[in-house]
Amino acid sequence: MTEPRIETEQDATRPLRDDIRFLGGVLGDTIRDHEGPEVFDLIERVRIEAFRVRREEVGRSAVAEMLRGVDIAVALPLIRAFTYFVLLANLAEDIQRDRRRAVHTAAGEPPQDSSLAATYRKLDAAALNGAEVADLLTDALVSPVITAHPTETRRRTVFDGQTKITELMRRRQRYAETEPERADLELRIRRQVLSLWRTALIRLARLRIQDEIAVGLRYYELTLLDVIPAINAEVRAALRSRWPGADLLTRPILRPGSWIGGDRDGNPYVTADVVRHAATQASAVAFGRYLRDLVELEKTLAQSARLVRVTPEVAALAEAGYPDPTAHADEPYRRALHAIRARLTATATAALGAPPADGITDTDAAPYPTPRALLDDLDAIDASMRATGDGLLADDRLAALRHAVETFGFHLQGLDMRQNSEVHEQVVAELLAWAGVHADYRSLPERERVDLLAAELRTRRPLLGPYARLSDLATGEVAIMRAAKDVVDTFGAEAVPNYIISMCTSVSDMLEAALLLKEGGLLDPGEPDGPPHCSANIVPLFETIEDLRAGADTLAAALEVPVYRELVAAKGMRQEVMLGYSDSNKDGGYLAANWALYRAELDLVDVARKAGIRLRLFHGRGGTVGRGGGRSYDAILAQPAGAVHGSLRLTEQGEVIAAKYAEPGAAHRNLESLIAGTLESTLLDMEGLGADAEPSYELMDDLAARARAAYSRLVHETPGFVEYFRQSTPVAEVGDLNIGSRPASRKPTSSVADLRAIPWVMSWSQARVMLPGWYGTGAALEEWVGGDPERLATLSDLYRRWPFFRTVLSNLAQVMAKSDLDIAARYAELVDDVALREQIFGMIREEHARTLRMHAAITGHEQLLADNPSLAESIHNRFPYLEPLNQMQVELLRRLRAGDDSELVKRGILLTMNGLATALRNSG
Repeated sequence: MTEPRIETEQDATRPLRDDIRFLGGVLGDTIRDHEGPEVFDLIERVRIEAFRVRREEVGRSAVAEMLRGVDIAVALPLIRAFTYFVLLANLAEDIQRDRRRAVHTAAGEPPQDSSLAATYRKLDAAALNGAEVADLLTDALVSPVITAHPTETRRRTVFDGQTKITELMRRRQRYAETEPERADLELRIRRQVLSLWRTALIRLARLRIQDEIAVGLRYYELTLLDVIPAINAEVRAALRSRWPGADLLTRPILRPGSWIGGDRDGNPYVTADVVRHAATQASAVAFGRYLRDLVELEKTLAQSARLVRVTPEVAALAEAGYPDPTAHADEPYRRALHAIRARLTATATAALGAPPADGITDTDAAPYPTPRALLDDLDAIDASMRATGDGLLADDRLAALRHAVETFGFHLQGLDMRQNSEVHEQVVAELLAWAGVHADYRSLPERERVDLLAAELRTRRPLLGPYARLSDLATGEVAIMRAAKDVVDTFGAEAVPNYIISMCTSVSDMLEAALLLKEGGLLDPGEPDGPPHCSANIVPLFETIEDLRAGADTLAAALEVPVYRELVAAKGMRQEVMLGYSDSNKDGGYLAANWALYRAELDLVDVARKAGIRLRLFHGRGGTVGRGGGRSYDAILAQPAGAVHGSLRLTEQGEVIAAKYAEPGAAHRNLESLIAGTLESTLLDMEGLGADAEPSYELMDDLAARARAAYSRLVHETPGFVEYFRQSTPVAEVGDLNIGSRPASRKPTSSVADLRAIPWVMSWSQARVMLPGWYGTGAALEEWVGGDPERLATLSDLYRRWPFFRTVLSNLAQVMAKSDLDIAARYAELVDDVALREQIFGMIREEHARTLRMHAAITGHEQLLADNPSLAESIHNRFPYLEPLNQMQVELLRRLRAGDDSELVKRGILLTMNGLATALRNSG
């Protein structure tokens, strides 16, 4: 008997290499056929030379020399070629990940961390008490929130083409090379590649907010409508089987949200009409799904009354099923479902303003007052079927529809509202002056502001009458509040569940938002002897490092204001706080921001415990590490004890949304990893520090202070830094990329502080510096260690034991692996002032080397990605394609800044930005 052959790493990656080779060949053939042999030959020479650069056979200048002075008519197809090379390589990698996962499963290997199967094993081993589990999971919530920061650079047409190629490639791998089915699939792949090649990669016009709303909703049709309810049902069943008496998860744990159409912080295009449009379009997706399912159920649940007996509830529904009593007279389920569809049609028509597709037009049925009423009817059918032994049928499409209605209601997703505290202050001051309450509210000290606002929140008197004359800003803000009230009245309170206050720094900031909610009708002051109530949670967002440090004190002070505490009590003593990752990083650098967030969570947990409230944290994470990115599961486990407590909300942004939720398998894995992390962080001790917690916190206080000082010396204190940044990166061109509806800056300025985090991070990424994801960390670590082996051993021990510190260094390594300071040096050459260039780039290069040394010393890994081999392989496959894109971008930036502002040069720069964002798989 022969021994089974052990699969080597080369064997494991061969299918990936074969797929990349095949797709690259198809793309090459397409380019040769449609751009001509000369363009194709140049692309091939550049590609070969780029791979020689990676193998260190030639220097960087080799590719640069080939591209210097290239005609723009040739440069454009060259840039597009390398962008598509990268896009197709990404596609092949995604298929390879699924392929490897299937191999592991078939081999019977234990479930991997971040899967629910692995989490259940850990919970079983912990032998937890059911009552304690029930308490910790009270009102449990995991909510991924799709935000209005779309850094997804691919057009929808390109995205759809990539999706089709992915599906064809998956099918191709099922057939041998000689089978005719494979040849047919390869022909279809060639057609799709040609279609992509003939499609423009970048938009000529900026996205409208309505486009962003449609883009966000497409993921429901692609995956989320099916995947989210299925996971909710599975998790509930798994937990209740372990603790049957605890009545766990009375509400679905996964409940998605969105900012698109409700977030107006710095976005003048979000208006009252946009708020209504966002809510209505989301609702239309939910109603459309339910009605389609009801149509299919009517076709399939045709059990005859001659063969089954139904419950009285179903019989009553069946009586109302058709105007003609003889229609399907002996099919009670079909008639009952028709009655439900008639009522749901009436509900959708009233909510959406027009009859929906798959509805019933010839009916005068009464609308459902709530999703619960619809669910009661569906539950009645379910109970009747189970009573006669038809549970197997009930567990199919009917169960899926019931779980969907329970999850999505009539609103589909919660639309968060967000505005900047400065705007609130300005509008409230104007309203108070108009109403004669106070002529100059903004002149008041904080204590007097709080007293005035608290008193206003107690009165039922509105500030505005029908003939109030206000500024455009105040008129728009009040209209938006009233539009939100219309949405709540139409679709229910869950349609607008949260109101977020950007740049919140004080109690008055929170009460100003409350007053505006009152003026819009969302906050009810209550009867004279009754408490106030607000349908939306009032959520302070602490963003800068100083605001994070003061956040717990701000919350504690707000809870001491009686009217505010009563509002929290009306919410079941639940208070949500949002933490901003982007601005804190831009403010103080990577390590200081990460520690400020951790410290803020510790302080907020302490305040919540003392105040007797349940804290829910909302993490404003971006796609890149510089904006809080990284593996969500690891990030959740890296939270301090008590910070998760059964609830988690986090933003999902840009290209990360497509990577996670465009395909059912990926959506399922990513969503279950969020729940897995939440359950483990809530129910198990994950911090791992024990009695060493306080000394470790003090050590991190020291490191964070050193890191912030090093970062500030460069970003905030070096004269000319802003000019260096603007000249050495394509930040000025980011605003022209048409990737989102909002401006690149909150207001017209040349200040780093006012620049939005997306262009800040994206520009450093394009130039391959990746500065927001690491700068200052190496200096802090080296200074603290000071050559002392014992101190180095302390940090190594923390790396092994503390998930927070391990995650910080792991994410840093991911960023630095994508950096390339030799390429960055080419961008630095764009800076006119030679002395400034040498000074600042010298500081960057020294800190980069210092950070690499300290990472290796602490982790024991000579290779940055030793703990992430899949990313290491990905970089190995894709990064040679970045070389010509970076070199071409520098070349075109030089031409533009030398005066060649032709439309083709500008387009070429935008194309390189698109290609690099695709290659790096994060763009801001």
